[in-house]
Amino acid sequence: MIAWVVRAVLLGALVVALRTVLGFAMVQWPTQGSWMRMLSLLVLVVVIVAWGVLDGRKDRTAHPDPERGSDLTIRWLKAGVAGGVGSGAVSWALDFLPRFDLGDNGLLFELTAGASFIVLLIFIPGLIGVGIGRMLPGRKADGATPSLTKGPAPAGA
Repeated sequence: MIAWVVRAVLLGALVVALRTVLGFAMVQWPTQGSWMRMLSLLVLVVVIVAWGVLDGRKDRTAHPDPERGSDLTIRWLKAGVAGGVGSGAVSWALDFLPRFDLGDNGLLFELTAGASFIVLLIFIPGLIGVGIGRMLPGRKADGATPSLTKGPAPAGA
């Protein structure tokens, strides 16, 4: 499968799952909503950054030259757009089912404002993770380089 499609489907599904769990939890414990929202947001951001770190490390090991790496920006942008619009449409449809409380937002809202928030929520942490992931293999190589440049040990030592 195409890499951005996998990211879009899985991250969009994670957004829908977190919204569904949050909806059920808010019905059961309505006074605990603020920390549950923050926890859901934190889970989503941690998963996205971790996936971005994996992408960045894989790209850096495949292309050690920083000028020759893959274009992960477009991959994460496509994943964000598809994941945001897809999760908005699925959330809107699930909201019609009984006992699902996902905010009662209209389709226009879910496909525009709601989707744009999810697009940014996938795209920006994903690229932060890619940047961190690209730095990690480079640091290992930089740490090993000085010991190689010192030269051979003196013969009498």
